[in-house]
Amino acid sequence: MNEELTPLDCLLPSGTQRICLIILNQPLDEVYLRVLWSKALLKACADGAANHLYNIIDEIQDSFLPDYISGDFDSITPEVKAFYSDKGCMLIETPDQDLTDFTKCLAIMLEEIRKRQLQVDAIVTLGGLAGRFDQIMASVETLHHALSMTQLPLLIIQGTSLAYLLRPGNHKLEVNTGLEGDWCSLIPVGGPCQTVTSGLKWNLNNQVLQFGKIVSTSNSYEPTELGAPRKPVTVTTDQPLLWSMGIERKML
Repeated sequence: MNEELTPLDCLLPSGTQRICLIILNQPLDEVYLRVLWSKALLKACADGAANHLYNIIDEIQDSFLPDYISGDFDSITPEVKAFYSDKGCMLIETPDQDLTDFTKCLAIMLEEIRKRQLQVDAIVTLGGLAGRFDQIMASVETLHHALSMTQLPLLIIQGTSLAYLLRPGNHKLEVNTGLEGDWCSLIPVGGPCQTVTSGLKWNLNNQVLQFGKIVSTSNSYEPTELGAPRKPVTVTTDQPLLWSMGIERKML
């Protein structure tokens, strides 16, 4: 696979990515929410995420109505559920306990994209990288599910971090939006990955990334002259490889 992507384009007010938005059951960042909501062609909440959406926007709930809320509904409060139901939002119960609410919400979104014939560049998820460690790992597991569900990039954003699972193949990541932080990482979550990179401070040359041997955490970007644009990062991997990067929130 050959892919070109600007991971943080979705957070730029002037960004051109056509996105859909999934909100997870974690505290919301209102700055991120407003930027992503204004761009999203389709918006969804996974179960208790509706509580956070309802509370963060307080007196202007009518301006932030998701297209649907899905889940086993063990987290959404009766008040919030009734509010969104009365406003005409679809409530889709997904009781299957073998999959997370995130994975099930993603499956519904992909079906809605197909039915509505939407032209989409990426699916962005708000939340999923904070709080309980097992839930963070569940978010990463959904990224692995997504590889067999869709060809669309699935990005997870929370706090000062973005995570994205690279498919086997060649990738060119543009990292010159002005929102990038100083750090980036390549983590072989699913197994050993033979990897070649360019554009990093510490590049890899056909090295095998593997837990217990070497992982590329706390990496950074290739230094550039003052005022010069940052070079793209290229990654070639033979197995799915988790890319993560810092976000400079003060630039938003």
